[in-house]
Amino acid sequence: MSMTESVVEEAAVAWLEGLGYQIRFGPDIAPGELHAERGSYDEVVLAGRLREAIDRLNPQIPEEAKEEAFRKVTILNEPSLVRNNRAFHKFLTDGIPVEYQGDEGRVISDIVRLFDFADIENNDWLAVNQFTVIEGDHNRRPDIVIFVNGLPLIVIELKNPADEDATIWSAFNQLQTYKHEVPSLFGYNEILVISDGVEAKLGSL
Repeated sequence: MSMTESVVEEAAVAWLEGLGYQIRFGPDIAPGELHAERGSYDEVVLAGRLREAIDRLNPQIPEEAKEEAFRKVTILNEPSLVRNNRAFHKFLTDGIPVEYQGDEGRVISDIVRLFDFADIENNDWLAVNQFTVIEGDHNRRPDIVIFVNGLPLIVIELKNPADEDATIWSAFNQLQTYKHEVPSLFGYNEILVISDGVEAKLGSL
């Protein structure tokens, strides 16, 4: 079998599935499809999975406070991509501060967790290949996006090792283009990965 970029992608997806990730093909969960997981192509968070995770990880938190946490994490309002990313990282690692009224009428300060660090199996792990994002006039489709609890934490860009013109650095440059053209996807990013199936590199935003 000749080596192509699709072969590298299929191998990566199979490897992730072997690690226990759920696997979905982007067009199957796209807006308007039977198994759609978002309402439009500019939505980069899988809201249903995120709400389920917030419910599962924070059973003691009242519904209104969980909804407040959901709004805070899905509406990142900082003036730059890096600052949005930094704000989200703090939410992910430290939790989202919320307040609600207790039984005796006093205000209670609490934390809504987005990730279970004590039991990683208690999180929702999903890899989606060919996940289309449309932002403004830009239509981009990273090769693989890994979602944890509905949040797009990892973006993987792949190239064909048999193509001398499509090097691992072509994948790097493509990620730079994505960051400029569909920045909403990268506000949640924790890891960027580039690979040609032989060599791989990873880094932060």
